[in-house]
Amino acid sequence: MQLSKYFQQFFHNSKSSGIVLIICVLISLGIANSSLSENFQNLLNSNIGTEFFHLNYSVSVWINDGLMAIFFLLVGLEIKRELLEGELSDMKKANLPIFAALGGMLVPALIYFAFNYNSGYKNGWAIPMATDIAFSLAIISLLGKSIPNSLKVFLSALAIVDDLGAIIVIALFYTDSIDWISLGGCGGITILLIILNKIGIKNLLFYLIPGLFLWYFMHHSGIHATIAGVILAFTIPTNISETEISPLEKLEQKLHIPVSFVIMPLFALANTNITFRSEVFANFINPLSLGIIAGLFAGKVIGINLFSWIVVKLKWSELPAFSKWQQLIGVGFLAGIGFTMSIFVSLLAFPDQIENQEIAKISILAASVLSGVIGFVILNFNKKPSEI
Repeated sequence: MQLSKYFQQFFHNSKSSGIVLIICVLISLGIANSSLSENFQNLLNSNIGTEFFHLNYSVSVWINDGLMAIFFLLVGLEIKRELLEGELSDMKKANLPIFAALGGMLVPALIYFAFNYNSGYKNGWAIPMATDIAFSLAIISLLGKSIPNSLKVFLSALAIVDDLGAIIVIALFYTDSIDWISLGGCGGITILLIILNKIGIKNLLFYLIPGLFLWYFMHHSGIHATIAGVILAFTIPTNISETEISPLEKLEQKLHIPVSFVIMPLFALANTNITFRSEVFANFINPLSLGIIAGLFAGKVIGINLFSWIVVKLKWSELPAFSKWQQLIGVGFLAGIGFTMSIFVSLLAFPDQIENQEIAKISILAASVLSGVIGFVILNFNKKPSEI
């Protein structure tokens, strides 16, 4: 099945920005382990904004909670298009990434818990649950047309369901308190956006302005602010016409370049700022590191493929078009790239425990690199011409 030209454009940009992302990771690691480390960290910690509206945040927060909400908005738009008229419009096909994501969350969490049920690191059980959308899509896009585009759709759908699941886990288990007034504001704005969609308002400003307030209230509610981007995406109006450009399509076109070449690289620079200290490596082999590495590297591919196999055998779904099980194994390994949400969860799981945070970050980095390399090799070995 052919994908929309906008979805193809998304992966073309992801492929182009993949090299930029990798370079940014290497630069960030280089800075973190050089004499520039302290200055760079001070820059990330420096505040920008105003206290008047309670919007005085560090550069790091603006990147992770602000700019990444725009990234989630773009991914949400792509997923909505595929759900309505693309690869995921068939419920039998949509079932697969949903169940695969469920397996990709449960099995890593169970593996981590098996290593840590009797240790002081139990609170980190959700660290290996999440897939990093940006990096996993960048890696799979480096393969270009050598694998079916349906696998890219599958991975993107799986990753966003996975991250939404992680956000729910954060809200339920890692949120000290929820501001119910702010959460009520989120609900009210969401209802407003749905009404605007239902009555046929097509001017994007009528969605983007309330979307800013949605982000504001979501951020202050205690729930991770990036989910506001996904909620906004699903309220943007679209159509199935091939002649009339919908508001959703217009917004996609405007977001591709800034997301691919500004937001994702900035995120990579800010979040791979990991310092390799000898005292951390001296205590590195412990239940915390083993649980994270085993959960991401082995748990993800096992959970995704086991649940996918069950769903296909029960005939509730079918493999992505033009794909085979060997390729799904490769995708399962790519889903073991944890970064974004995994690092975020590790900070929540071990507040004020710097050494545990650093061990967790290095474990996430190691598992993500290993998963990415193995996934790429498997997919490259099993490549075949795509359907377009």
